[in-house]
Amino acid sequence: MPPGLGAGFDRELGLQYLDVTPDGGRAQLIITDKVKQPFGIVHGGVYCAIVESLASVSGHSWLMENGGGTVVGVNNNTDFLRAIKSGVVTAVSTPIHRGRRQQLWLITISDEDGRTVARGQVRLQNIAA
Repeated sequence: MPPGLGAGFDRELGLQYLDVTPDGGRAQLIITDKVKQPFGIVHGGVYCAIVESLASVSGHSWLMENGGGTVVGVNNNTDFLRAIKSGVVTAVSTPIHRGRRQQLWLITISDEDGRTVARGQVRLQNIAA
């Protein structure tokens, strides 16, 4: 896994990477009070952050294997499908397109029963080394 993985905002959020490869990755988040909105359910921004983080880490991992450089997110579109109040969510990244200039990744976030709670797509711009 890339150095520094899980630092910064990911650490603050509590996001833990389980595995990351050029072809996808998995991360988990334990739901705590700090990630809930005032009505006691997970804040939608938390799902957006998970989608952005896992897509970026996955895209960076692929780019390192294919010429080097880094990536920056240029679009994040996340849908919230199921409200939850507790438990653990697992995010899985799947590449949709990986090209010379841009990448597109699908991230699916599921609860402990395997039900999809959110899903999002992130378009990444490849930045040369």
